Formats: sequence, structure tokens, C-alpha cells
Amino acid sequence: MFPVLQDTFSTSTNAPGLLFWIVTIISFVFETAAVWTVFQKAGQPGWAAIVPIYNAIIWLKVAQKPVWWILLALIPGVNIIMAIIVVHNISKNFGHGVGFTLGIIFLSAFFIPLLAWGDSEYQPPEPQYQAA
Repeated sequence: MFPVLQDTFSTSTNAPGLLFWIVTIISFVFETAAVWTVFQKAGQPGWAAIVPIYNAIIWLKVAQKPVWWILLALIPGVNIIMAIIVVHNISKNFGHGVGFTLGIIFLSAFFIPLLAWGDSEYQPPEPQYQAA
């Protein structure tokens, strides 16, 4: 009936090629190595970068947030705000500001390795105690 549209919306099921898989694997290994290094800089076990839920708990520790915040990740909408707060705290704890936080949010493939292999040092804030 509409031969032009039929060609435009082809239902071909070609799988991604070999180059796609090579680039994907290299990217995965590179990003995992970067997160591993960030964890080690923060005094956490580097191997946690490859353990699915545990790495989120370690990110919370690096951000100086309570572990129960992992539950906030299950609430739609709240999880986005929580993630921004966590990323900002991680950025602050490594001596960076809002610009670096935005870099991690929008260009994490570049900013996490920069955090890992750059000059950044982990400097968590000292706990503030209130006088009784």
C-alpha cells in the first residue's frame, strides 16, 4: 500500500556488529577500573565496584550518607533527587564543587575517570558534634 513507508520502518532484526561489542566491553572495563580506583581513594574496597547492590552502598559511604538511603532509590522521583545529593556529596568530599557535580551527572564517562586518576583526594568532612 505505502511502499516508501514500508522500507522506512523495516523490521530487520540484525544484531549489533563485532565493533559494537568490542567498544562496549572496553568501555565497561575502563569505567569499572575508574570506579574501583575511586573506591580505593576513598578507603573502601575496590572490588566493590563489580558487585551490583553493594557498590551502591559503597557510593553512599563515600558520600557520607546513611546506608538506609538505598531504599530511597526505590521511590520514583525521590531517587533522582537522592542521586543528585549523593553525587554532589561525593564531588564535595573529593574537593570539587557544583560544576564537577554537573560533570559527573551529565558526562560520567569522563568525570569518574578524572576523579579516579586526577589530582583529587578524598577529604570527608569531619563530624560535627553538638554540645549537650
